[in-house]
Amino acid sequence: MKKLIGSLCALATPFRGDALDMDAFAALIDYQLAGGTQGLVVAGSTGEAHALDAAEFDRLLAFAVTRVNGRVPVLAGTGKANTRKTIEATRRAQAQGADAALVVTPYYVRPTQAGLQQHFSEVADHGGLPIVLYNVPSRTGCDLLPETAARLAAHAGIVGIKEARADTERMTALLRLKTPHFSVLSGDDSTCLRAMLAGADGVISVANNVAPAAMRAVCDAALAGDAVRAQTLDAQLTALYNLLGVEPNPIPVKWCLQQLGIGLAAPRLPLQTLMAVHHEQARRILDGLHLDAAVQPRHSSAA
Repeated sequence: MKKLIGSLCALATPFRGDALDMDAFAALIDYQLAGGTQGLVVAGSTGEAHALDAAEFDRLLAFAVTRVNGRVPVLAGTGKANTRKTIEATRRAQAQGADAALVVTPYYVRPTQAGLQQHFSEVADHGGLPIVLYNVPSRTGCDLLPETAARLAAHAGIVGIKEARADTERMTALLRLKTPHFSVLSGDDSTCLRAMLAGADGVISVANNVAPAAMRAVCDAALAGDAVRAQTLDAQLTALYNLLGVEPNPIPVKWCLQQLGIGLAAPRLPLQTLMAVHHEQARRILDGLHLDAAVQPRHSSAA
């Protein structure tokens, strides 16, 4: 697999009632590809992986792989709270044609660093796919420390890390691990530019769902070393970054996608639709980004 770099999207999962909305999912994938997105994550935390059953996971992933048709890497979110279940999910992703697995630290159980090292090593050894580590302590209650990540980066089957902690010290430590075969990716939209200007390879982004072309432009400028242009472009997205944090992800991003004509706003319970108090501000932000004309969902007869 080619090294992961640039603007990658953590895709939302559209629902219509109790079912997957595959027409909207097709439109979202097409919108990303048209905007220059360089990789897609299916069934990650933004994709409400916790709310998907195994058949839905398989269907989404197989559909995305077919729709993308090799144009960009497709990563599957396969991380569970248990090693055996994570390996099983990763093998399912391999069977559906995923290029790699994005594996979050086991949530709720709070393993030790030694446990994390063994967990990820076992998944890399037996899951059948290249592994991207995913550290998001605010959601999991578990922090993958840089020294543990350094040991894991030596594993041939582990090809990168998505780091969602926003502090500079953490990113600085991880950037020492970057090689031609190991990507260091930001998992925090609001600080991804800072990370890339410091040397990170790219970002796995929530905002990318809404503004793929703009996020690609930020990444291109940052990775080219054009800090002034990158900062100018990134500043135009600051209001969007803030909006997407007013309620837990993916509540705001799904509401925004509905305004752009892609799917419905409702996530699955216990998450609910964005509260009305945010709607006026959200509409102003979307209007300011001038996205509507660019979004023309091509609904298909999705299997």
